[in-house]
Amino acid sequence: MSLIVKVSRRFGDFHLQIDQIFSGDGITALFGPSGCGKSTLLRVIAGLEKGASGAINSGDTVWQNETQFMPASARGVGFVFQEPRLFPHLSVAGNLAFAEKRAAHIKSEISHDKVVAALDLTALLQRRVSALSGGEKQRVAIGRALLTKPSLMLMDEPLSALDMKRRSAILPLIRSLPETFGLPVIYVTHAIDEVAQIADRIALMVGGTIRAEGPLEAILENPEFDHLTGRFEAGVVLEAEVASHDQLFQLTSLFCQGHQLTMPLGPVAIGEIVRLRIRARDVAIATEIPRGLSIRNVLPVQIISISANGESAFAELVLAFGTAKLRSRITRASVAELGLNEGQKVYALVKSIAFDRRGLGSGLDTRL
Repeated sequence: MSLIVKVSRRFGDFHLQIDQIFSGDGITALFGPSGCGKSTLLRVIAGLEKGASGAINSGDTVWQNETQFMPASARGVGFVFQEPRLFPHLSVAGNLAFAEKRAAHIKSEISHDKVVAALDLTALLQRRVSALSGGEKQRVAIGRALLTKPSLMLMDEPLSALDMKRRSAILPLIRSLPETFGLPVIYVTHAIDEVAQIADRIALMVGGTIRAEGPLEAILENPEFDHLTGRFEAGVVLEAEVASHDQLFQLTSLFCQGHQLTMPLGPVAIGEIVRLRIRARDVAIATEIPRGLSIRNVLPVQIISISANGESAFAELVLAFGTAKLRSRITRASVAELGLNEGQKVYALVKSIAFDRRGLGSGLDTRL
């Protein structure tokens, strides 16, 4: 069920003002720069900020309005913080049991065995918190939040303290939560690579307000939102099926929109559907099929739009690639010299090393 949030909260000169309906399924990424109010909004939703005015409804259930306030313990929200906040005097099993005991009265299909299996916690159950790595602690924290049997998961930059290897191992686990446990997730981050790998929808937040919200692909494809998502990292997300691995040359082949793509060997299984993030700055344009070129990915596309600012050296192109879209950032001089026009059929050139593989892996490295 959807979550309707119409709230206001002031902290000195900062004003959080939200009027938003959050989807009742999948993962919504709440994205924006540090200090824009993302974490505060999550605390308001969870019932941890009593100073917020306005209303929050979860379906037909009123969590708060001007006359009533449902405490955090009654909202059915699982919260994963930046720091794991585990009980150091308990083992992993003890931390999980604490959550189970508090939620014993709640009817849910979320069970101890299902959580332990999904997060691969079996080998950790008898270990003390002090003996866990950062990635292991965060997996346990996610498991403990799940065992409160929530109807909504809130995650506040849960991977910000982890290195890239550990982040890449945990991202697929987070991505699987809605399907495995039937829970919607609101995920706070300022890392666009995390958004690209796990989110179904994205809400762009600046200065205490949500400026844009919608399906991930639609937001990332639109150059109008580059000032919110980050112009340097602007690009698209494509889904592709893993076709084969070449161990000799350490390459992985994928099929996307009926065409083969090649990327460096990734930790993915043949037949798996993965997300590929392609930055606009990594896509070149050719008006005919190039020859004698090291770039392995040459994709037939059609120019949908060309946006150019006379005060910049660059032009932004949106390209139709089958039923999907690509983006390309090239110089305005190149647009003129190649005679590019909207509607023209051209070729998009993408280096294999340009694919962002972070978060691709579906297999969990239990050493993390």
